[in-house]
Formats: sequence, structure tokens, C-alpha cells
Amino acid sequence: MTARERTLPPLVEPGPDLSREEAARYARHLALPGVGPEGQRRLAAARVLVVGAGGLGSPALLYLAAAGVGTLGVVDDDVVEESNLQRQVVHGVADVGRPKTTSAREAVAAVNPHVRVVEHSERLTPDNALEVLSGYDLVLDGTDAFATRYLVSDAAEVLGLPCVWGGIYRFTGQVSTFWGAAPGGQGVTYRDVFPVPPPPGAAPDCATGGVLGAMCGTVGSVLATEAIKLVTGAGRTLLGRLAVYDALALTWRQLTVRRDPDREPVTALLRATDGRDPYAVFCGTAPAARAADSVTPAELAAARADGADPLVLDVREEWEAVISPVPGARLVPSGRFGGPAADAAVLDVAAWAAGRPVHVLCQAGVRSARVAGVLREAGIRALSVEGGVVALGLLPE
Repeated sequence: MTARERTLPPLVEPGPDLSREEAARYARHLALPGVGPEGQRRLAAARVLVVGAGGLGSPALLYLAAAGVGTLGVVDDDVVEESNLQRQVVHGVADVGRPKTTSAREAVAAVNPHVRVVEHSERLTPDNALEVLSGYDLVLDGTDAFATRYLVSDAAEVLGLPCVWGGIYRFTGQVSTFWGAAPGGQGVTYRDVFPVPPPPGAAPDCATGGVLGAMCGTVGSVLATEAIKLVTGAGRTLLGRLAVYDALALTWRQLTVRRDPDREPVTALLRATDGRDPYAVFCGTAPAARAADSVTPAELAAARADGADPLVLDVREEWEAVISPVPGARLVPSGRFGGPAADAAVLDVAAWAAGRPVHVLCQAGVRSARVAGVLREAGIRALSVEGGVVALGLLPE
């Protein structure tokens, strides 16, 4: 058995003896080799932070609560939206409009009133990340923003904490356990596997690309399982391995991951030098200086109110426009501006514009920037609406 195949020592020391009520509640755990009464006492003493009460955080929170983890922290600054209910099972219809942390706390209490929940109803930033994470034994990262993933990984590495990470997109999911300070020199972090973020727009979020709701339960339960194994020392964790799930083929495959020998350890979080979020700058998603090829939602509204009458081109899919229509906009899905249909789509826009400027919008400004570039190459004055319909207040983030 190699060093990478050896199990890790338990992360948490056992708490007090179990009461009769606790023994009855966790009876199925007590019979498990590798968990047993001592492992259950470790779970009761454990402090686990879940970053993101969304698609992955929801099932992870419920299973960690049911497993008897003593303290669960929840980090999320968002409120529950109707579109969340398709996959974020910790929230219900009555929770729409409420803070996600509050909804999650109440759901956890309904599952296991013995679990203490700490709400962190705030956005994780370089200014507060170390303080938030420092009170926990390990962190679960279920976020879908690359800037937050790098921030969580860096903060965990600075603090020496293990980080169980998961990501989902459409019909696929990925899970791994990262721990820069793992015993035996096995340390691997998110930066070892993903040293640089993808180009902005290359990896759409769930709102743009979609996600199979039920798959969140599959991947989220693996996150919870990894946390339980780390706390109790049972089994072999995913440290040094990346598990990839294909829901359509119903297959799992594993990739071996190793520390990058040339990477300098993270000893401090990135810091801003110009007032912008340094992690958003690193990921290429921070607001930059205003570009000449873009327009703000306020400028678009002012132009329409002043009678300038720009052509508003909506490049979302038809179903997106049904949910949040933009009055007076022409709808041409962005996919038509690539491939054999591109020339016809550009000619249509030119005819509709008739010399007017074209203001292109999508959900969040990624697709619109690409289409506006295609139109400008064809000689059409096209501006991308910054932030899309999200910034217009027509669609939740």
C-alpha cells in the first residue's frame, strides 16, 4: 500500500460519551467499522464550515446534520430565489426572499436539533476569510465562482485546514479533497490541480449552462461523506484524487493529482492594490476600466428615454426571454452568430439597425460581449450591455 493509499488519522478528538438518546439516533453509525461510538463522538465535536448554501451545500448540510456533526457553519450572502428550488433542497417555497443562511439553519434544526448552526450571512472576501474559516476543523466548498474557490483554497492552506471541494455543470460533477498540510507530505490544494482560472466566459455558471438538479444530491452527498471520513479517520479520502461524475452515462472516473513541486506555498491571501477584489482580478472577472465597446444599463435606459432609439438585441435563448422578457428587444440566440448561420444573422441585425447603434444584452454580459464583437467586425456599431438583464434587475443572479 502506497502513502497515497493510506488512510489519514482522525481530524477531530472525540467529544463526551454519547447519551442514550444520541446512541439511539446514531445506532446505524455505531455499528459501522471505522466509525462506531468513538467516531460518532468525533462527529459531535467537529466544526465544519460549508461555503455556499446552494446546490451542493444543501444536501451536504442535510447529511452532515443527520450524521451528528456538532457545529455547522454556513457562509452565503444571497437570498432564496424561485429558480433555486429546482436543486437547492435545503430551501422551500416559503423561503423565497429569505436569507439562505437562515433557511438552511431552520432546515438543519428540523433534521437534527442537537446540531449548532452558525450563520455567516456575508460574502467571503480576503478581508474576512481567515477570520471566518479559523473557527472550524475543515471547510466544504460548494460555490460556483472561481474567485471564491481560489479564496477558500488559499485561506484553508494558510490555516492548515482540509478543504473538500465540489463543482457541477450540466450533467457532470467533480469532487476532491485538498489539504496543503496533510500528514505524510500528501498535501494537494486547488491551485495544484487548477493553477490558473479559465478565461472569463469559458466556463458558464449554472444559470447560463444549466445543471441537472438531482445530480447536486449525488455530488453533495459525496462532499458530506468526505467530511465524515476526515473527521472520523474512516476509509480513504479523495486526497490526491479527483473524482469525475457523468450523470448521463452514470459513470465515475478518477484522476490522480499531485502537488506541483514548483508552486510556492500560499502563506498569505492576495491583497487588493487598486480597490478591486484581488481574486476577481486574478480570475479576470473584476470590473475593469470602462471599455469603449460597452454600455451600462443606466446609459441604455437613458438612450431609450431620450428618443435615441438604439436597437436592443437580446442574444439569450428563447426560454430565457420568456422568463424575463425585455420590452422592444429583438431576440436572436447567440448561437446563431457562429457557424453557417452567422452571416444571415449579421445581415438581419444590420437591416433592423438601419444605421442605429446596436445594444446587445444577454443574462450577465458574457454572451453579449462576444456577439457585439462579431457585429463590430462586420462594420456594425455594437455595444455590449454590462451585466445584462441581471444588472437591469429583470433576472436574479
